[in-house]
Amino acid sequence: MSDNLPKNNIFKVIGASSLGTLIEWYDFYIFGSLAVIIGHQLFPEDAGASALINTLAIFAAGFIVRPFGALVFGRLGDLIGRKYTFLLTLVLMGGSTFFIGLIPSYKSIGYAAPILVLILRLIQGLALGGEYGGAATYVAEHAPKNKRGFFTSWIQTTATLGLFLSLGIIVITKNILGAETFGDWGWRIPFLLSIVLVVVSIYIRMKMHESPLFSKLKAEGNISKNPLKESFNNKANFKMVLLALFGATMGQGVIWYTGQFYAQSFLENTCKLDFNDSRYILLWGIAFATPFFVVFGAWSDKVGRKWIMLSGMLLGILFYRPIYQIFLDDTDYTKIEQADILSATPAPVTAVLMQNSTDSLRTVSTQVRLKNGASFNSIHVDTVSATKGTLLGKEIIKDKVLPTPVFWKFVGLIFFQILLVTMVYGPIAAFLVELFPTKIRYTSMSLPYHIGNGVFGGLVPFIATLIASFSGATPLSGLWYPIGVAALSLVIGTIYLSNKRDEKIND
Repeated sequence: MSDNLPKNNIFKVIGASSLGTLIEWYDFYIFGSLAVIIGHQLFPEDAGASALINTLAIFAAGFIVRPFGALVFGRLGDLIGRKYTFLLTLVLMGGSTFFIGLIPSYKSIGYAAPILVLILRLIQGLALGGEYGGAATYVAEHAPKNKRGFFTSWIQTTATLGLFLSLGIIVITKNILGAETFGDWGWRIPFLLSIVLVVVSIYIRMKMHESPLFSKLKAEGNISKNPLKESFNNKANFKMVLLALFGATMGQGVIWYTGQFYAQSFLENTCKLDFNDSRYILLWGIAFATPFFVVFGAWSDKVGRKWIMLSGMLLGILFYRPIYQIFLDDTDYTKIEQADILSATPAPVTAVLMQNSTDSLRTVSTQVRLKNGASFNSIHVDTVSATKGTLLGKEIIKDKVLPTPVFWKFVGLIFFQILLVTMVYGPIAAFLVELFPTKIRYTSMSLPYHIGNGVFGGLVPFIATLIASFSGATPLSGLWYPIGVAALSLVIGTIYLSNKRDEKIND
C-alpha cells in the first residue's frame, strides 16, 4: 500500500477525483431536480400526472443501466487502468448532459423528444456506472490503510455536493430569469453550463498518474486477463459480490435516494410547496449534513464500517413515516380559519373552452397570505356548462410558502435524513474496496454498488410515487418500498457482514 505517499499528493488525488465525480453527479441530478418542468416539455400538455411519472421513468432508466456501465467500464478499468477509464466516463456523461439541454420540446418534434432524452439518459447511466468505481478505487489505492475510510469519504461527499450544486444553479437561474421564462427555455441553462465544468475537469484529470497498485500489477504482468470471469465465476468472489449487494449497497441505496430525491419530490409534488421553498430546505439540509460524510468515514477507520452503515438503515426504517407525516400535517392548509388570513388577492378570472364541447373551464386563482407569514395559491377550477350553468368544481392549493419556524423545522428533518445518508454512504467506498483483490477490484465493487444504488436506490422516486398513486393508497404508502428494502438489507448485513477496517488491499 502507498503508506509513504506525501500528504500533498494524496490530497491532489482526492481533489482531481472528487472534482470530476462532483461534476458527473451534478450532470445526473439536474434532470431529477427539474423532472416536473421537463415533463411539461417532453409530453403533451394534457398528459397530467402521467407526464411526471413518465419523466421519472426516463430518469429511472439512467439508474437501471448503471450496472451494465459498471460491467463495461469496470472491465476496462481492470484491463487498461483506472485513470483513462474514468476520464472516458466523464466525457460521455458531460456530452450527454449538454445535448439534453439542446433537445427540442414535444411541441416541436413530438414523441421524438422523450425518445432522444431517454437515449441520452441511458448514456449518462452507463457512464456513471463506470465513474464511481474508478474514482473510489483510485483514491483507495493511493491512501494509507489506517485512513482509507477518511480519504475515500471525500469522494462520497461529491454525490451530495453535486446535488447541492445542481439545486443552487437551478434556483439562481430561475430567480434571474423569472418562473415563466425558466419554465419555457431557461431550464436548459443548467444542462448547457455543465460543459464548462466538464472541460475543466478533463484538463485536471489528464494530468493525473495511474494508481500505484495498478501500475505495480501491470509492471509485474499480473493484470487480469478476464475481469468479468474472475469476478463472477470465482465462487468465493461472487459470494462477496452478493453479500456486498444485499447486505450493504441495497439498503444504502434506498436510504440515499429517499433522504434526498424522494424528499424533494414529496415536498414539491405531494405537499405542494413553493418551488424555491422546497429547494432552499434541501440546500440548507445538505449544507449542514455534508461534513458528516468525512466524520463517519474517519470514524469507520477506528470502529469498523458495518455498524455505522447498519445504524443508518435502522434509523431510516424507524423514522421515515413519522417524518413524512409531519411534512403532511404542517402543509395542510385546508382547515385555515378566516381569522388566520391576513389578505386574499384574486387574480383575473380565466375561462378555457373544453375540447369538442360547448362547456368551458373557469379558473379563479387567489393569492392568500396568513398572519403567521405563510402563503399559498388557492385555485378554484369550475366547469361552466352552456345548459346547466356553473357546476361544482374543485379547489387546488399549491405554491405553499412556509412560516419561518416551520421552514426551519423542515430543514432539521431533511438534515436528519441526510445525516442517515452520511452514515450509510460515508464508509461504503472503503468497505467495498477492502472486499476485493486489486486485479478485479474495479469490476467487482462497481457491480454491487450500482445495482444497489442504480436499481434499488434509483427507483425510489419512481416506485414510491407510483405506489402512492394506486387506488386506496395514502401519501405515505410509497415509503414502504425504501423501508422494506432497508429492513431486508439490515437483517442480511447484521447476520453476514463482518466489521472490517484497515484491511490490506494490495493482493
